Amino acid sequence: MVKTGVVGLGYWGPNLLRNLYANRRNGGLVICDSNAARLNKMAQHYPDIQSTKKYQDLIDNDDLNAIVIATDVSSHFPLAKQALLAGKHVFVEKPFAASVEEAQELVDLGKNNGLVTMVGHTFMFSPPVIKTKEIIDSGDLGDIHFITSSRVNLGLHQKDVSVIWDLAPHDFSMLFYWLDEEPDFVEAFGHDYVLSGIPDVAFINLGFPSGATANVQVAWLAPSKLRKTVIVGSRKMLIYDDTEPYEKIKIFDKGVDILEPKTFGEYQLSYRTGDIISPQIDSFEPLHSEMEEFLRCIETGATPRTSGRSGMGVVKALEIADKSLLAKLKKQQ
Repeated sequence: MVKTGVVGLGYWGPNLLRNLYANRRNGGLVICDSNAARLNKMAQHYPDIQSTKKYQDLIDNDDLNAIVIATDVSSHFPLAKQALLAGKHVFVEKPFAASVEEAQELVDLGKNNGLVTMVGHTFMFSPPVIKTKEIIDSGDLGDIHFITSSRVNLGLHQKDVSVIWDLAPHDFSMLFYWLDEEPDFVEAFGHDYVLSGIPDVAFINLGFPSGATANVQVAWLAPSKLRKTVIVGSRKMLIYDDTEPYEKIKIFDKGVDILEPKTFGEYQLSYRTGDIISPQIDSFEPLHSEMEEFLRCIETGATPRTSGRSGMGVVKALEIADKSLLAKLKKQQ
């Protein structure tokens, strides 16, 4: 069983704590937050677990096997590094780190010390995302031509990171998981309409070694919540809409075929429209599966689905996209 420290009890930390507390592999918990009000609130919910305002107490606790980090992005690297140097496995909420350099150092520390490094890309444990991966791998869609994704809503504006670092990690992690590859081309453009210097809308183009292309739209400025992905293959097409209450995935037997020309230079296109199928999807909480994976990998030595290495690939794409966007904004000034 694994005894775990949880640091950061703001927006997402309590959800991670809830799932760790209920996990069968849980061997004990210690919670940590510098905010006394947040710490006391969680301590009242879980009166049987220890609490502390000092992160150093987690580091010095020899009984702790692992630390779960759910703090601001800028603190991910120093907190994770300190934990790894103390011989503790780490789970870091997305994004893994604020730069590729930081991510690489954490990956190396984990590898060299035989420790698990895992990143909180929760969508990788979501039933619709897993089902989409199964459908792509089955070849039912054919070769993947392109993917478009929209992740927009009204808010919440961040003060320290752009909309790319806030929202795009979800889509990048899913894209790389589905395609089994990382992009060799990343470019972005957008704008900082509300807070100067903090882009709140971005359109990101990605190209992959296989020839597949993708466009990811992320924004804090939209009249309604949209979480929709369209995957176009050579045989069929798929729509994954996370806001749909029931039929989150639909497969369209639609496409276009080139008919053999009857005369030289005379090509004809045949457009195919067939059935629309909504496959059955398993029902379980992604966070439960995610925490189970973290604790299981600690106990068995296996590599997590969302390892530090995969998290570094996402950070690399985020860094390139953000730099591309900011460079374009600078030229406009």
